[in-house]
Amino acid sequence: VQLQAFGGGLVQAGDSRRLSCAASGRTFSTYVMGWFRRAPGKEREFVAVISRSGGSTDYADSVKGRFSISRDNAKNTMYLQMNSLKPEDTAVYYCAARSGTWLGNREDHYDYWGQGTLVTVSS
Repeated sequence: VQLQAFGGGLVQAGDSRRLSCAASGRTFSTYVMGWFRRAPGKEREFVAVISRSGGSTDYADSVKGRFSISRDNAKNTMYLQMNSLKPEDTAVYYCAARSGTWLGNREDHYDYWGQGTLVTVSS
C-alpha cells in the first residue's frame, strides 16, 4: 500500500487542523492505521491508531482529548483532527499502515509509511 499524508501547515496555538492520509494499492480496509510524529531534535513518537473498521482507537497521552483519529474506508483515507494545538505539537506527522488487527503503538509495528507532512504551531 502507498500512503501520502497531507494537510500540514503553519497554525497559531489554539487553532485546529485536519491531516489526511490517502492510501492506494491493496485494500485500505485490511490495514490498521496509525499516526506518528517527529518533533525537531526528537525521536519519532506514536500519536494515534485506529482499527480496520474504525470502531477502536487509541491515543498518546499527550494528545488525548485534543486529537481525533478517523477513517473513511470508502475513500481510502484516514484523518487526524487536531484541536487546541500547542507549540509542542510542532512536528512532521507521518501516517503508517500495518497488517493484522492489533492496534500497534510502536514504529516497528508498522509495515508501510507515508512521507510526512509538517505542522508548525506558533505561540
